[in-house]
Amino acid sequence: MAQSTPKLQLKNPLLSLLQKSKTSSQILQIHAQLITTNLISDTFAASRLLDSIVSKTLNVNYAELVLAQIHQPNSFICNTMVKCYAESSTPERALRFYAEMRRKGLLGDNYTYPFVLKACGAMCGLLEGRLVQGEAVKRGFGGDVFVVNGLISMYCRCGETGWARAVFDVFSEKDLVSWNSMLGGYVGCGEMENAQNIFDEMPERDVVSWSIMIDGYGKKMGEVNRARVFFDSMPTRDLVSWNSMIDGYAKVGEMEVAREIFDKMLQKNVISWSIMIDGYAQHRDSKEALNLFRQMLCQGIKPDRVSVVGAVSACSQLGALDQGRWIHLYMKRNRMLLDIVVQTALVDMYLKCGSLDEARRIFNSMPERNIVSWNVMIVGLGMNGFGKEALECFAQMEMERIPMDDLLFLGVLMACSHANLVTEGLHIFNRMKGVYRLEPKLEHYGCLVDLLGRAGQLDQIQNIIQSMPMKPNAALWGSLLLACRIHQNVTLAEIVVERLAELKADDSGVYVLMSNIYADVGMWEGMLRIRKLMKERKMTKDIGRSVIEVDGNVEQFVSGEKSHILREEIELVIWSLAKMAMSAG
Repeated sequence: MAQSTPKLQLKNPLLSLLQKSKTSSQILQIHAQLITTNLISDTFAASRLLDSIVSKTLNVNYAELVLAQIHQPNSFICNTMVKCYAESSTPERALRFYAEMRRKGLLGDNYTYPFVLKACGAMCGLLEGRLVQGEAVKRGFGGDVFVVNGLISMYCRCGETGWARAVFDVFSEKDLVSWNSMLGGYVGCGEMENAQNIFDEMPERDVVSWSIMIDGYGKKMGEVNRARVFFDSMPTRDLVSWNSMIDGYAKVGEMEVAREIFDKMLQKNVISWSIMIDGYAQHRDSKEALNLFRQMLCQGIKPDRVSVVGAVSACSQLGALDQGRWIHLYMKRNRMLLDIVVQTALVDMYLKCGSLDEARRIFNSMPERNIVSWNVMIVGLGMNGFGKEALECFAQMEMERIPMDDLLFLGVLMACSHANLVTEGLHIFNRMKGVYRLEPKLEHYGCLVDLLGRAGQLDQIQNIIQSMPMKPNAALWGSLLLACRIHQNVTLAEIVVERLAELKADDSGVYVLMSNIYADVGMWEGMLRIRKLMKERKMTKDIGRSVIEVDGNVEQFVSGEKSHILREEIELVIWSLAKMAMSAG
């Protein structure tokens, strides 16, 4: 196979540029120049181009087009393609390509087998992995450190830490990667005791070893205090370890501590910002999520999918339509990838902000939809009073034979409840059990109680509660109590409060609601008794809060608060309106 010498090829300015390229656009331009100069026919140049595509873009389709132009691919080119497939979303293609290599007489080497084993691990192909191991051993690569490390990782990803440990123990020339692979395998499978033992036995550790332990205790186990001990003990910390630590705190909702560590970071990347933005959004501190998103943009950091989804979710929680639109426009202008996750988040945001036309437009234009997308649309339509349209979506899913799950049925029942579609809701509940063989959970019964409660069918609710295969929870009893107030059923309400007390879920909200039920029917003695009970137990009514979007900024108002920054402006507007009303009178 004729090739130009690497020394001569590397002097070519195009290949030097290819080595420095960072984006798909740059690689495409160099590719075009390689074609016009006929350098693409050189195997070495083609292999460098293919390697750049795989390592810098992981664009499988583009890599396949380049491969098709190479008439006599060498082992380097074949290994590059195996790597491309192994690291893609379709790792099984790596095995098919490897099988094709063997048919053409191209045998694997100590670089091929680790990539094939990686593909086996990604697809949990334990049987395939064992066959590859057998072939590697027969060909004399069983003791190669790259192959051994690939085997350890493959077995761990398939959940077979025992077999991984057997390979690890037999191999006498273990390197740091071998130790970290075994350590990471135990952590990935949640075997922290074994991970701790391996960590203690390690002859040397690097920053990866420490970060694996921080991830294990912090993110996997939720034991952030133990993770913090490792973090504080690290000889040197890299960006990954800092991000692992803030992610651990964010996962368990300790956002103040996460923010404290985040603020101490001398260097931050987009992952650092995304963890914090998503953490604030997940734990309902939406205003801070948006503040941090703005700060990130001001510092010139381009957001990724996680940060934009977190910011869009924050807009959903606040009903901040203008900010949500601005983020959507920002993504379009910057040509960010609007994948199924981002598009679903946008649909959810527009629905929760009441902009149904925009939500429908995005939903209908989505090239693919998953069950989460459908669920978001169905629930959103129901919450906005479009129950019939929500049921049409459900019917369309049935026609397209989209697989249903219990969360989807929960969404449909919620839509029926919001739209008071009692008959339809009962029909769907029965179809869930009878047609789709899905056993309703407590949440489904809760939706059914809410649906019937709005319609005043309290007797039927009691029959359902008695026939349920599980005990009602506080949320279900709470729905029934709310129905009792709507339909002024004092006797049933008193029973419900007793049940909530048994569950120790009789908080201030329950007693305020019961007090209001007494007041609605003029039972003042009962109302006073509840108020006295609340006073004796030192219960306080939850403070009411509301938010409003003003000129793109979200303002929060607390009931009874007089120190708001916009207080004077608000009072001035109210006084002006009052004067206008008096003048009109």
